[in-house]
Amino acid sequence: MKTNIVQWEKSDTLHFCGLLKLPMRQHKHDRMMNILSNLTVRGFKSIRELVDFELTSLNVFIGANGSGKSNLISFFKLVQKIAENKANSYIQQHGGINDFLFNGRKVTERIIFRIGFQNHQYGFSIIEVTSPEISCRVDEEEIAGDQILPVIVYGTDQLNFARNPEDQAVTLAKDAFDYIYKNIQSWQIYHFNDTNKTAGIRNLEIIQDDSRLCSDAANLAPFLLKLKNEWSDEYQQIVNAVRLVIPYFSDFNLEVRKFGDAEKINLSWFQKDSDYPFQPYHLSDGSIRFIALATALLQPEPPSLIIIDEPELGLHPEAIHILAELIKDAARRTQVIVATQSPTLLDNFAVEDIVVVNRENGASTFRRLNEKDFKVWLEDYSVGELWTKNVITGGPFFEQRH
Repeated sequence: MKTNIVQWEKSDTLHFCGLLKLPMRQHKHDRMMNILSNLTVRGFKSIRELVDFELTSLNVFIGANGSGKSNLISFFKLVQKIAENKANSYIQQHGGINDFLFNGRKVTERIIFRIGFQNHQYGFSIIEVTSPEISCRVDEEEIAGDQILPVIVYGTDQLNFARNPEDQAVTLAKDAFDYIYKNIQSWQIYHFNDTNKTAGIRNLEIIQDDSRLCSDAANLAPFLLKLKNEWSDEYQQIVNAVRLVIPYFSDFNLEVRKFGDAEKINLSWFQKDSDYPFQPYHLSDGSIRFIALATALLQPEPPSLIIIDEPELGLHPEAIHILAELIKDAARRTQVIVATQSPTLLDNFAVEDIVVVNRENGASTFRRLNEKDFKVWLEDYSVGELWTKNVITGGPFFEQRH
């Protein structure tokens, strides 16, 4: 793969010379200790059984349409809702429990999940119930950490530690749950697909909405203003990254406006050699998506897990190469999961970073690649080319049946 050589002015924080070069930033040890090490999913949507699947700091999922990539992302969303005690409303809003069970209630009675951190495990199952108020409940939850034995609680929507607060096992389990809950709360699943003129990312937002970047980047302008004021180096890295993809871009114009008692801001910006304040509607869909992606991946205090589905949408091939470098930089500081169908994006990752999602016998399967299996092929072809040629099986082909 050949890449055009581009140099951006005198940036000592970010430049592009064949590939994007970022300063080696030290990752926070405690954040990297919190990465998910493995997960188990049974009976969830198209996933019949995924057992003790190992995750690394960077995980790039590829597969044909309908293979199950999005269902895996839905798994992480549901885990968040379980931790927030909002599982029922989330499931009802997305079709009801029957749509979450593998092949429906006639085939699957319960969904079983388990996620593992380095020193902690959290598992639960969900069953359907007949009730006018709720359609399902958490049947049992399991917490384990270090030397802690599993604690199982039945018939709850979340762990009930009040049953015997003096019980040492319960106290230890509560500490483990607090650790796990804090990590799950930190996860962020980004979807920057909605960039139409009514999308939040293109409109005014109150400046107080800046604690974390929203999943749809609706608060992108307030968040960037916070970074500019409190994290100037990281803010400049975002600006420099945007300049690589939008060469005429100079900087953001983060001017606060008064609307009665409210203070609001939008994603106004300046063009090079101009003081005219351009507005968000002057940005193409691909440009505004890249700004959101660069901000999510370069933010100074990233979530413990960043998940992005099809980040390549609307991006020029050169922009995709830059995006890949941002993804790899983020994975040095936190854990990243990306779902993609872009051969261009795949070309930028190691074979071991890639997980292939297929359909076999009506169910999704997940397989992490091993470079030695493709050593001969890689002498003449890139990773993206191997996927396009179906040497790495993950493209649109007839479902495998045994």
